[in-house]
Amino acid sequence: MRQPEELRPLDLEKGVQLHAAGSCLVKLGRTHVLCAASLEDRVPGWMKGRGSGWLTAEYGMLPAATHTRSDREAARGRQQGRTVEIQRLIGRSLRQAVDLAALGERTLAVDCDVLNADGGTRCAAITGAWVAVALALRAQGLDAALVRQVSAVSAGIVEAGEGRRGMLLDLEYEEDHLAAVDCNLVAGRSMKKGELELVELQGTGEGRSFSRVEAEGLMDLGLLGCAALMEAQRAAFA
Repeated sequence: MRQPEELRPLDLEKGVQLHAAGSCLVKLGRTHVLCAASLEDRVPGWMKGRGSGWLTAEYGMLPAATHTRSDREAARGRQQGRTVEIQRLIGRSLRQAVDLAALGERTLAVDCDVLNADGGTRCAAITGAWVAVALALRAQGLDAALVRQVSAVSAGIVEAGEGRRGMLLDLEYEEDHLAAVDCNLVAGRSMKKGELELVELQGTGEGRSFSRVEAEGLMDLGLLGCAALMEAQRAAFA
């Protein structure tokens, strides 16, 4: 059984999509997300003439990624609110990693597709997408545009069920489903090393409220997990 501060088995497989500038299949336990980064010689209309680039992200879950097949959102004619929320999170998190001015008037388009969902898909997407972005920039000779590592992980307080209980890192679906408190943490660190910094912290009392001490405990646990993820990212990027 995993320890409370231990990540699920992690694998970052590079170069999965042949035609993407950079790609990474991230596997955290049974959560698998395919991430790809493409560099386009254009920017959104509202950015033209500024001499700076942009990074945007799209996120989707394949129909058979969960226990019950879901229709493709394209078939419904619109995205769900959850999808929009997650891809905005991915986009603004990864923009922390890139010096957009160094891109020139180009757009980094990041695609994250969930193949298997077992909790923490948005966090896995951010972690894998950073590798895809780093590889894409290196392939285009834009290494100087990569200024920060970014990774993300879930943490929570589980007080029910027959499995692990207490304050846990990197929740599986069943643990997340039973969590009284649920948290997603995104962290960043300069490519020149240095201290971890918070990029985003989302915490919700699902079954009860939680104290400041508990919030700090979850934050510390999440930063510990993000540091471990960054070591794996560096190894994959190297």
